[in-house]
Amino acid sequence: MLSSPPRSWFLICREERCGLCEGEDGLPALCAGQLAAVAWVTGPTEAGRWIMVRWPLLWARRGEVAAALLSRYRGSLARGCSSRGPDMDELLRRTVAALPPYESRGISPALWEGPSQEFVDFYRALETDGRAALLAKLAADYGADHGLVSQLCGRVTEAQGRDVDALLQAENRLRHSLTPRYKLLIGHICRLEGGVKFLVDLRADILQVLQSQSADSPQLREMNGILKMLLSDWFSVGFLNLERITWHSSCDLLQKISMYEAVHPVRNWVDIKHRVGPYRRCYVFTHNAMPREPLVVLHVALMDDISENIQAIVRYGPSSERTEDVSKITTAIFYSISSSQQGLQGVELGNYLIKRVVKELQGEFPHMKKFSSLSPIPGFTTWLLGILQIKEGKSNQIFTELEYKEIQDAIEGPVLETLKRLLSTNEWVRSDKLVRALEMPLMRLCAWYLYGEKHQGAALNPVANFHLQNGAVLWRLNWLADVSPRGLSLSSGMMANYRYFLEDTNQNSIQYLRSRHIEASEQILSLAAQCQKSSKL
Repeated sequence: MLSSPPRSWFLICREERCGLCEGEDGLPALCAGQLAAVAWVTGPTEAGRWIMVRWPLLWARRGEVAAALLSRYRGSLARGCSSRGPDMDELLRRTVAALPPYESRGISPALWEGPSQEFVDFYRALETDGRAALLAKLAADYGADHGLVSQLCGRVTEAQGRDVDALLQAENRLRHSLTPRYKLLIGHICRLEGGVKFLVDLRADILQVLQSQSADSPQLREMNGILKMLLSDWFSVGFLNLERITWHSSCDLLQKISMYEAVHPVRNWVDIKHRVGPYRRCYVFTHNAMPREPLVVLHVALMDDISENIQAIVRYGPSSERTEDVSKITTAIFYSISSSQQGLQGVELGNYLIKRVVKELQGEFPHMKKFSSLSPIPGFTTWLLGILQIKEGKSNQIFTELEYKEIQDAIEGPVLETLKRLLSTNEWVRSDKLVRALEMPLMRLCAWYLYGEKHQGAALNPVANFHLQNGAVLWRLNWLADVSPRGLSLSSGMMANYRYFLEDTNQNSIQYLRSRHIEASEQILSLAAQCQKSSKL
């Protein structure tokens, strides 16, 4: 284990003032987390001497590097906190306030800044297992008073035969008693500077714990639901700011846009410059409580028609375009939308961002009439391999006789077994003959996957479900639209256009949400019908 770093650290703060900063236990003062280290102590060598390493850091990554380095020391501090600070039970007793009496419900709560900040600092110092234990204890021991709730339920029943005022008061008392104590802590934390961001990250930790636990945790699920509801209110569309990102935006914002890109990874600064340059638009939602932190990012390509492959949009080289010819811009292609905050999962942001961006583009290009996505189809390859496994020995239920013969001629060995291997390794694209033989059957299967495969009545594919909820039409499947390793692994190289006919989006959305009806083009309907007929799915 590394020993404590020396008392002096040479730092440069955001205001570009040099000096020696000291914090508790020899840790540096963070200057609100905006430091860039010119020289940083990394640890003792084998000889026991401290060494200094110089890094030419990107200014945009100063906070990230500082946090990564400090976590190495804070982990050791957290492990020793039981001897120098409170344990979990003591901390929670001191920082989680009791539910105030019903009679004082209209009185503004007292400021609880000190204990709330203590909870935040304690939590941040914990490692993953410690955080999971603290969350479980908070959810289990500081929820609603079930005995009081049961008692007040009886009073509501008794008030049924009395006047309305007595009934409403009994219901209000019951409603007040259902407030878990940890909700008061959440309310106090959100008033701290950086408190909302902390709570977003806290919910991300809760989701991770829920996903990793083999046993069900109803109290933790309940806390997750309450926190999600609060975040949904705080991050409602009226509180969000729409910002366009350009090459002249701040470096740290451009760096975050690059880091958060989840659909088509950004390779370098030349790449991000192209994605925010001519014939491209990048928009983000931000929130005043989380300044300079993108919540969801939307990349748009300005084209003269609806694109059928991503290679024409995401080019990994310098662009020769310097200015835009407005007459060539008739179509907006939404080719990437990424949520940057795991803790906001389930909070509606992306659909509102698309609607806001459409209005923004219509204001900039009044003649623009076509709006469409160019979307990946994650999960299709996995689903396809599952179908091939199920139908093993029954290839006539997947391919026509002619298709089966063409595939057999293109590969050596047992057809389905060999095909599964080639699809799993992406090697099938190396054979032009096999690519031609697979085009029609895979297009059929993919159309059925998007149109016919359901989960609880909704489209199984999450990207399809997202756009259909927004009122888009499942418009076109594109063969070999993304031949990157990622595109081949997830979608067997295919992509889909979900087209937004603005006059119909509202009605389409209502129909999908109410009856799960999917609006689709003739191409999709024809391919899906052929799949049902020939593949017997």
